[in-house]
Amino acid sequence: FGLGVPVILRNSEETESSTRVLKRRMRQVKNPFGLEIPQPATASVTEGIILAPDCLEDCVLTCYWGCSVQKLHEALQKHVYCFRIRTPQALEDALYSEYLYRQQYFIKKNDKEEKYCQLPEDAQVVNFGLVPRSRYPLVALLTLADEEDREIYDIISMVAVIHIPDESYRLSCRMLYQYLLLAQGQYHDLKQLFMSANSTAPSSSITSPGDRSTDRSLLEKAGLAEEEPELHEETSKDCVVCQNGAVNWVLLPCRHVCLCDGCVKYFQQCPMCRQFVQESFPLCIKKELD
Repeated sequence: FGLGVPVILRNSEETESSTRVLKRRMRQVKNPFGLEIPQPATASVTEGIILAPDCLEDCVLTCYWGCSVQKLHEALQKHVYCFRIRTPQALEDALYSEYLYRQQYFIKKNDKEEKYCQLPEDAQVVNFGLVPRSRYPLVALLTLADEEDREIYDIISMVAVIHIPDESYRLSCRMLYQYLLLAQGQYHDLKQLFMSANSTAPSSSITSPGDRSTDRSLLEKAGLAEEEPELHEETSKDCVVCQNGAVNWVLLPCRHVCLCDGCVKYFQQCPMCRQFVQESFPLCIKKELD
């Protein structure tokens, strides 16, 4: 209007978007590793933690207490440039023993038995200091036990960085990061998708809004909070626009899954958070949906 101010003209939802959003092609890769924290409320540095592995093949679970933050990320870079972290020994060589204590378990195929991990009493560790910290409380490494399996799977290892509350930092127990290590030398940081779906969590595990805001502020102080908006769960898996089609498209970079195949072509901005969509990809192709 003659003021020299840049403006954004939103397309009507009734007309198809004229700006092309890049469609990323998916590559299906089988992940043989699964790891959960079944009772996060009971975990602490002094009392230990329960881990529940669920693997498609025989695996080895190696837990490193008090692992050096710097050495772990150097090890991930070595996986890319120097040698592949296929075995626990490969990670130990990369860490230069920069951890306080190590525990190891053999995990049988499809065995969901829970494993109890705890620092020994003579370690006399009750906290890992104030943030920012130089050590992660716990790093769990899952590797394939059989050499033949390492030749079959693209994903050969999984590294999980776990926060465990202690006397100086009482943020609730959770997975901070999960990295999938590929045989070709890449590694990927797993990200949560923000999906509109029915909540099936039991009432005992639901945190109050006050607890969530407290956890969020603690994460921000520690530099661990993500910039993405928190998900407000909807009541169905239907498209948030037409309320009819099944949600299928992941919008990037916000990672909201809220549009069906019919509506995705009309939007340059995410209808949930209004962030501009740079890329998108479908969760499954149309034949699978049918």
